[in-house]
Amino acid sequence: MSALALYAVAFMLLALSFMKSREKTTLALKKAWKSFEGILPQFLSVLVFIGITLAVLDKETITWLLGKESGAMGMAIAAVLGSVTLIPGFIAFPLAASLLAAGAGYGQTAMFLTTLMMVGVVTMPLETAYFGKRLAVHRNALAFIYAVLSSVALGAWL
Repeated sequence: MSALALYAVAFMLLALSFMKSREKTTLALKKAWKSFEGILPQFLSVLVFIGITLAVLDKETITWLLGKESGAMGMAIAAVLGSVTLIPGFIAFPLAASLLAAGAGYGQTAMFLTTLMMVGVVTMPLETAYFGKRLAVHRNALAFIYAVLSSVALGAWL
């Protein structure tokens, strides 16, 4: 029901924008479509990868690798996977919910999500180009430390 309400509000605001300025709204929609076309190949490949992974790995395997009883090894696996994976948040959070439903532990899932969102091994060359190697390494190291501390705390709490 809440998704339907959000769509209704978005449609009403789009209509309001269209009434205010047809040209600007049309231009914005064209830019949004171009942006969507640019993201679509990555988005589809990630969805296919997630679908295949969840189809291949049964609940027992996920529980063994990332379950609460997997302990430090499960946390390490989640940290590595999250640090080297490049998935947008709108895909990562539903994936985390699927992992939890499949038997992953809260700490391991938190570790995966926090490293995924905060640590950028894949984006390190780009970050280094813009901010310099020293800052990029420091930021990623601090993000990794925060991810470990917060995930361990969350895993212990839940």
